[in-house]
Amino acid sequence: MAPKMGTVRATRLVKTFGPVVAVNDLSLEAKAGEFLTLLGPSGCGKTTTLRLIAGLEKPDRGEIHVGDRLVSSPGAGLFVPPEQRGMGMVFQSYAIWPHMTVFENVAFPLEELRRPRAEVRERVMTILATVGLGGMHARPAPMLSGGQQQRVALARALVSNPQVLLLDEPLSNLDARLREEMRFELRDMQARLGITSIFVTHDQAEAMTLSDRIIVMSGGRIEQEGSPEAVYQRPSTRFVMDFLGRANQLPARVEKRPDGWIAVVNGHGSELALGEGDWADKQEVLLAFRPEGVEACAAERDGAWIGVVRSSVYVGGRVEYVVDLGGFTVRATGPDDPRLPCDARAALRVSPRAVRVWPRDPEQTGTNGGPAR
Repeated sequence: MAPKMGTVRATRLVKTFGPVVAVNDLSLEAKAGEFLTLLGPSGCGKTTTLRLIAGLEKPDRGEIHVGDRLVSSPGAGLFVPPEQRGMGMVFQSYAIWPHMTVFENVAFPLEELRRPRAEVRERVMTILATVGLGGMHARPAPMLSGGQQQRVALARALVSNPQVLLLDEPLSNLDARLREEMRFELRDMQARLGITSIFVTHDQAEAMTLSDRIIVMSGGRIEQEGSPEAVYQRPSTRFVMDFLGRANQLPARVEKRPDGWIAVVNGHGSELALGEGDWADKQEVLLAFRPEGVEACAAERDGAWIGVVRSSVYVGGRVEYVVDLGGFTVRATGPDDPRLPCDARAALRVSPRAVRVWPRDPEQTGTNGGPAR
């Protein structure tokens, strides 16, 4: 069997720091050529996971393979050092040496490997052109902008032709405009090079823009993994629903009707038809849905959920409303023309496909925790 070049597989990783379990029985695989993102809040274990893969930390348990090569296994007494794993890494701080030129910074990994001078020059100049720094090789590092320093760090990570590129929040030190530009540049370059990349961020926009696949983490574990569309539109846990984007959450009660299951919003009486599921009659649930899953329109039109507009804001071709639904606040969207005025009555058209239904008590059984359908 041919080796799986560029793949990374971690199996049942555990890493503790004293009493703190940073990574808790975590398994993942980055496929060859894939852009995989580890996404989650601070302290969720994503950077520790990346450092375990890089060899900058040693796991307490578990195994890590790069291709078909085992590089870390405490059980087998095996630990391959970082420089022998065939990986390049870009840190949040860039780690650019100020006393060196751009060329010298990028050439450093090759010089450590004692590569011939002609080869070093050829590879450094080639990779500088790839990252958009052609012609800047002689410039002193302190004279670079933040975006240029980020490109130098990226070039240094790529110059030795690694199988895998690891990126630990490399865009977080850039201003908002440059950060958005660099997202697209980084994704385009990764696709052109076809290099397997594992990216760590807490920024949801970065994850959605860059990733082939996202792993959402919490408490050292994986909450959900899938395409950007899947984790955003079809969150499998309440944590993912809350963490990604904004979500309306309304308390409701499930009732059995002759024509099927119905969720009734507490204190308001609005109803939502539910699909098949393991529901219990009178079960207390939460209806969770994103603002784009509910449309606000004039109350004169047909609409089961009637509320009052409290505020609105124009957002590029559409209007986002805050609607008072009998003591509960719902964020909804609607067309910019006509725009509903403040204090106007509004009908909310909720798409059942956009609604996730969770038990009010996370330990409660008798629910599928899925979409209303």
